[in-house]
Amino acid sequence: MRQEKHYIDSIYYQLELTAKYCKYLANTVFQKLKIQISLDEYATLDTLVANGQMCQRDLAKLILKDRPSTGRILNSLEEKGYINRVADTKNNRLIRKIILTEDGKKVLDEITSKVRGYLEKIQTSFSLEKINELRLSITRFREILENEVEINI
Repeated sequence: MRQEKHYIDSIYYQLELTAKYCKYLANTVFQKLKIQISLDEYATLDTLVANGQMCQRDLAKLILKDRPSTGRILNSLEEKGYINRVADTKNNRLIRKIILTEDGKKVLDEITSKVRGYLEKIQTSFSLEKINELRLSITRFREILENEVEINI
């Protein structure tokens, strides 16, 4: 493995910096398009669509938020009518499963179509093949990191 002289030259820093730029860009797009939910709320709705019904703890792990922050996001989404939480059991324990409502699916689809159109402009600088290669490389790198890092959520 190549040793960088400075942390800011490392892949870790470059990924962190890139992630911050992506978040700033997404927040800017949400403001410009006057999206009525937060980026965290959007990511939560999208995660629920991609993974189906789940409990708050499992969701928190996927969106990398602590449980209190996840709870606040869920409370807001529930107040807006985009999710419901229903009692269920998991491993013989009582949990509250999160279920996306039809309104939640509808708002997610509307926002996705607005945001996707805006963000696709940026991706035109790269071929679809290069974007897919990058996504695969980042995913592999993250999976390696997941095996090395224990996140207590």
